[in-house]
Amino acid sequence: MADPNAAAARAGSAPPDSAARPLAVAAEGKDGGGPYDPAVPGAEESSRRNGRPRALPAWALAVPPLAVLGLVFLYPLALVARQSLSPDGSGGGSPSLAAYGDVLGQAAFRQALRTTVLIATGSTAGAVILGFVLAIVIAFVPFPGGKALARFIDVFLCFPSFLITLALLFIYGTVGMANGLWTDALGGTGPFDFLHTPWGVLLAEITYFTPFVMRPLLAAFSQIETAQLEAAASLGAKAPRIVRQVILPEALPSLAAGGSLVLVMCLNEFGIVLFTGAKGVTTLPTLVYGKAVLDGDYTSACVVAVVNIVLSVGLYGLYRLLLSRTRPAGGPRARA
Repeated sequence: MADPNAAAARAGSAPPDSAARPLAVAAEGKDGGGPYDPAVPGAEESSRRNGRPRALPAWALAVPPLAVLGLVFLYPLALVARQSLSPDGSGGGSPSLAAYGDVLGQAAFRQALRTTVLIATGSTAGAVILGFVLAIVIAFVPFPGGKALARFIDVFLCFPSFLITLALLFIYGTVGMANGLWTDALGGTGPFDFLHTPWGVLLAEITYFTPFVMRPLLAAFSQIETAQLEAAASLGAKAPRIVRQVILPEALPSLAAGGSLVLVMCLNEFGIVLFTGAKGVTTLPTLVYGKAVLDGDYTSACVVAVVNIVLSVGLYGLYRLLLSRTRPAGGPRARA
């Protein structure tokens, strides 16, 4: 029979769990072992003495990017908005909407707004249609050099917009190849001035922005399983039906994303319009340039810039809203 006095003595000599845990953690920290236990008093100070860094809170990690964003992007926009509300053009005084009333009432502003919307819409439609057709050819029609052409699209995205306009001047300019063919080979009288018209601006923007539609489309086409196309072809579907019922549903989100990007970029395009020198073609960006640099009217230039920003952000927000309402759960699926 066990001695109750001996059992009590053994129980009294062994420390309980609550007392043994701090001792074990303290011994582990002393030997440079595992991480400290934050529930143990003095463990945090022991960790700092041992050289272990403390974890930063989440808000501290967000401070550097927010500071850079505010300094580089938000602060200049705030200055532009403040200047547009300045009644005397000095950027001071009480805010006033008088400058907005003056600028929005000008016929030049309304004409520039109409021209901007028409050129941006036409360029986007042309780039979407041409980009979709070219992306299908590159992705699904085998031909020599197809992969090299797809890689060239990535390089093309790095080109500045004025470079494309300069290249088109060698073709459609007054002394370009097209005019040489028109006057020498066809016997035409006088050079035609195609590039310096709204149609020339439209052609230049479609040429430059089409790869911006093709790049997301090629990425989407690479995710389409060839078994879907083979099954549709084996069931007797022709190429137009395969494109309409198999390829297009899968590519629709990428097509919308590329088209919305091109639309916003066309609304803010400045280099192409300036380099073509199109007569009578004044867009909102060129109107900002004219009022700020040529006329020295910075308040009116800031008003036009704010309108351009609001228009771009509003179109992008509308695109996101429509995309969230039209996209089914789980993403678009191809119809068999």
